[in-house]
Amino acid sequence: MIHHTVEDNIVIASFNNGKYNSINLETLNNLADIIANVNENDTIRGLVLTGTGKVYCSGFDLGMFLGFKDLEETVAFFNVSEQVFMDLFMCAKPVVAALNGAAMAGGIIISMAADYRICKNHPKIQLGMSEIKLGLGLSVVQSTLMRYGLDSERNFREVMYDAKRYDPEGALRAGLIDELSDEKNLIPRAKEIIRSWFDNPGRAFNLLKYQLRKPVLDQMKHYLETEKWQERFNCMFHPETRASLEAVYKMMQG
Repeated sequence: MIHHTVEDNIVIASFNNGKYNSINLETLNNLADIIANVNENDTIRGLVLTGTGKVYCSGFDLGMFLGFKDLEETVAFFNVSEQVFMDLFMCAKPVVAALNGAAMAGGIIISMAADYRICKNHPKIQLGMSEIKLGLGLSVVQSTLMRYGLDSERNFREVMYDAKRYDPEGALRAGLIDELSDEKNLIPRAKEIIRSWFDNPGRAFNLLKYQLRKPVLDQMKHYLETEKWQERFNCMFHPETRASLEAVYKMMQG
C-alpha cells in the first residue's frame, strides 16, 4: 500500500508494504487514486514518491507473481500496472522520486516514470534491475520507461543486460538517478524542485511536460493495441524462471 500526506501543497506518497515495500495490486490502486487527486486538485503542486523504513521499493511482490495461476491472471494484473505506470508518466504536475533506500526492479521502473530522481547518498544502498538474472523480461510500458529514463541505448544495455547492483554514486553515473542528497535534505530537496518547476506563470510546466512525453505515450499505447505482448508473460511459467523466483522469494522471507 501507499501512505500519503500533504506538505506545502505537495503530496508525499510513501511505499509501505512490509520490509521491502513491494508493489501489489493494492499499491497500484492507491497510486492511481493519488495521481488522480494530484491532477484534479488545483491546490496541489506536485507529487513526491518515497518509501518508509530503509527501503524505497523492491519491485513487484514475488509472492504475488508466484500465485498467478495462468497467463490470463498474469495479464490481468499487468493490464492494471501498465495503465497506472502510464498515468504516472503523464501526471500533469511535477513528480520527483526521492529514493530513501534500496530500489530494485519495479522500484526503479516506477521511479523512471517520474520527472526527476534523487537518492540518499549512503554506500550500503543498492539500486538495479535484476530481471535478466531471474529469466524475466519487461512489459511494453516498463521497457519504454526504462529506455526513456536512461536516455541512451548504451545505458539501457548496461543496466538491463548486465544486471549490476549500483551504489548511489554508481547509479548516478549510470543514469538511474539525477542527484544525490543526504537523508535530512532528501524530501526538502524534492519539494524544492517541484516548487521551482510548478510555481511559474500560466502553469507552463504542464504544457512543456505534455509536449515532451505525449509522443512516448502514443508509442506505448500503439504497441499495446497492435502487438501480441500478452504472450510474452508466459516466461513467468518457465520452470527455470519459476525456480529463480521461488529461490529469491524464499531468501527474502528468511
